[in-house]
Amino acid sequence: MSGLAINALHAAHGRAPILQGVELTVPDGELACVLGPSGCGKSTLLRVIAGFHPAQRGQVTLGRTVLDDGRRRLPAERRRIGYVPQDGALFPHLTVAANIGFGLPRPQRRDRVAELLGLIGLPGLGERHPHQLSGGQQQRVALARALAPRPELLLLDEPFAALDATLRTDLRAEVAATLRAAGATAVLVTHDQDEALSFADTIAVMRAGRIVQQATPQDLYREPADTAVARFLGEANIVSAGIEGMRADTAFGILKLTVNAGAARRGPVLLRPRQLRLSVTPGPGKVRTRVHRCHFRGSDHRVELVAPETAGLPGLLVAYTDEAWPEGEAYVEADGPAHPVDDEPGGAVNSPS
Repeated sequence: MSGLAINALHAAHGRAPILQGVELTVPDGELACVLGPSGCGKSTLLRVIAGFHPAQRGQVTLGRTVLDDGRRRLPAERRRIGYVPQDGALFPHLTVAANIGFGLPRPQRRDRVAELLGLIGLPGLGERHPHQLSGGQQQRVALARALAPRPELLLLDEPFAALDATLRTDLRAEVAATLRAAGATAVLVTHDQDEALSFADTIAVMRAGRIVQQATPQDLYREPADTAVARFLGEANIVSAGIEGMRADTAFGILKLTVNAGAARRGPVLLRPRQLRLSVTPGPGKVRTRVHRCHFRGSDHRVELVAPETAGLPGLLVAYTDEAWPEGEAYVEADGPAHPVDDEPGGAVNSPS
């Protein structure tokens, strides 16, 4: 098997368990993202893969090489893994070229550095020092340095977190394009949903030391496993419904489901904000609500809607609309398909504030 494979991985900090049976697969040449809130164990997972932290048990395999199984542990310097930390960690006294070529055999250094400067879009800047570069340029140099020895796997530990929003968006697109051009296999850890959705071929959502779901960005957003994953990937309207087969009986009427739900039961279904449509007139499948608040967001408006208790809907619905809506009465209908989700205990309940 090629790529990265992690099976039943456990790790701890002292006596405190951190990773509790992690399962993760990253095929060769793919960009993966481990997404989760602070403290869920994602950085520890990266450190175990890199060889900076020991596994208790389980197995980490890269290609056909076992990196760590809790008993035998391959030293970090023999793993052929590149690592890009959050701050880049460039050597301030070395030039850009010297940073990129650090550790490379001298005969290969000049050509490889020139190749990578072109790949990251910084040709001609090899003689500058890190302090003469912008934050985004420094991160690109850190990426080039990690790619220089042609690692089998590249690990990125929230490398865009310290950048401003616009630069972060541009740079992560550039980095993803660079990694794909290099044919690299990479794992990014982040708590930023937009970053994960735009960067990765596959996303693994981590919660309390476990991977709770892994899928493509599109499938994860449209078909989350439970309400907690649904909310973590973006704003979600969780609606109670009678579900059976491919149908959901909701306050908005009968909606098609994304998957076959099997035998008849009641359960929550997911509708994203873009699936709600507002109008000023009643009609079949429309629910009368009150516009509580409307925020302009540049590309659209975020509209908060308070539904009456008798409607069988959450106290607060969220819709994204192209036009602004004044406070007051509005009728809401839903476009399917809805997605059935498991009800995660302790999940937040929408309510107006």
